[in-house]
Amino acid sequence: MNRKIAIPLENGVLSQHFGHCQKFAIVEVVNNQITDIVETTPPEHVPGLYPRWVAKFGVTDVIAGGMGQKAIHLFNEQNINTFVGAPVKTARELVEDFLANKLELTANYCDHKEHKPHGNCS
Repeated sequence: MNRKIAIPLENGVLSQHFGHCQKFAIVEVVNNQITDIVETTPPEHVPGLYPRWVAKFGVTDVIAGGMGQKAIHLFNEQNINTFVGAPVKTARELVEDFLANKLELTANYCDHKEHKPHGNCS
């Protein structure tokens, strides 16, 4: 199965704040092997933009730290699977863990109705 997996990055590792990452790694996987990793700078964050922007790359999956339910829903509308609560690692390490069914996810959702500061939200 061929996949393209998008991972938000901050300083070369998974960004815990999805909507404000520095770059996205787009990792191409062919026959369960990583064949290419391209880092690209996203456009300025506007709520709801990233799912449509990421979909333009042919992405099938997103591995993220924290992400709000609305963002998850928007990715699902683009037929992109979301895996939330991933640990802070490099894109290669995360995808290798994912492919080996060893990616440990802890649900990390954000409720933007709260008016408290939150560290892991998009």
